[in-house]
Amino acid sequence: MNIEQIYTGCLAEAAYYIESKGEVAIIDPLRETKPYMDKAEKEGAKIKYVFETHFHADFVSGHIDLAKKSGADIVFGPTANPAYDVVVAKDNQEFKLGDVTIQVLHTPGHTMESTTYLLKDENGNQKAIFTGDTLFIGDVGRPDLAVKSDLSQADLASLLYDSLRNKIMTLPDDVVVYPGHGAGSACGKNMSKETYDSLGNQKKFNYALRADMSKDEFIKEVTEGLVTPPQYFPKNVMMNKMGYDSIDEVYEKGLVALDVDKFEEVANANSALVLDTRNQREVRKGYLPGSIFIGIDGNFAPWVGALITDIKHPIVFIADEGREEEVVTRLARVGYDNVLGYLKGGFQAWKDAGRDVTTVDWVSAQGLAEKVKAGQANVVDVRKNSEFLSQHVVIAENHPLDFISEEMKALDKDKEYYVHCAGGYRSMIAISILKSRGYDKLVDVDGGWKDIEQTDIDKTAYVCPSTLL
Repeated sequence: MNIEQIYTGCLAEAAYYIESKGEVAIIDPLRETKPYMDKAEKEGAKIKYVFETHFHADFVSGHIDLAKKSGADIVFGPTANPAYDVVVAKDNQEFKLGDVTIQVLHTPGHTMESTTYLLKDENGNQKAIFTGDTLFIGDVGRPDLAVKSDLSQADLASLLYDSLRNKIMTLPDDVVVYPGHGAGSACGKNMSKETYDSLGNQKKFNYALRADMSKDEFIKEVTEGLVTPPQYFPKNVMMNKMGYDSIDEVYEKGLVALDVDKFEEVANANSALVLDTRNQREVRKGYLPGSIFIGIDGNFAPWVGALITDIKHPIVFIADEGREEEVVTRLARVGYDNVLGYLKGGFQAWKDAGRDVTTVDWVSAQGLAEKVKAGQANVVDVRKNSEFLSQHVVIAENHPLDFISEEMKALDKDKEYYVHCAGGYRSMIAISILKSRGYDKLVDVDGGWKDIEQTDIDKTAYVCPSTLL
């Protein structure tokens, strides 16, 4: 028996490859199918099952394409009702995989169809659970993401409490917990950076598994402090439930090299969003007027999902040479399939053609400190509110990037603003969006809070944000 966790950091997502006697099960695969198919072929094995723990909100799963290409059965837990052929398993139903067995444990709460898969070895010993978004390391799934549910957060939290205590906490302490996400995912609020642990440790250290916790206490703690989920979450749920275009079709349409003239033609004819995925410091030196920066080397897909509100909007993009397929893949992971091509030759081709470019002024953290001391700076901090509350420049305004379309209404187009985040990635996203809406007097603070913190600029005293939220 072989268990492999396939962890994708930019989404903080874990898929799983389980193999026994030449038979393979994949749990919660990402959109691209090739890595799973290639691995099975390399091992001389056949994918027999694709198990889905629930209808995911934060990414589009690859289960449909993978099943078509491998001949595997897609398995969901009880109450799932997708618009395509699957095995809707019964609670406690078992599936044989070589010498091992995978048992279905229906664990509603995060969503109604949420299911945990219990892996038993050839002797029937309970070895591991694949919990999806029901149980994380250090946390549990948020109970507010069920789409079109007639149940409240409290109702779902109540079900989650019962699922954890009746289905999961009764298992042996040495069972290994393999969750669907780690720290950084918006599917929970207190996840550990660790991506697996023993159930016994989680019973000791996970706040939601305290033995003395009443249901009312659980509901209060699990629902307290939840922030609004990203706008693309319900759209991804519907794609996972109703089906989607093949990833091969998405590649065929999106991986089209467009010369400068054709790029402009396609963008204009389709009112396409122009997305620049290069490094923020390169973009600062020059980018296409009106384009939006979201860099491929940051939390690209989640920020695309948070900020581009129309998931079907046509997109053309600029990327560093050789990274075009990566861009299309990572857009598709969160359901942005309507990519119409990329600029052949990248930004350099645009410059060489003599087209107009937009540049962004910048200042060092020390330069900002001097401006602030002289009373010459309006500072905009685009970090999350919890980051801002922990410590910030005394005179700064907080306008989180997550809600920049609303937050920009508080800004004056006639004023100059010095914009920063934690390190420089989010500030350039915010600046590109603001500039596209007519805010021209913007200066990027190089190095962000990381560098600002090292200056003698007036800052608030540190206060743990958890006491303020």
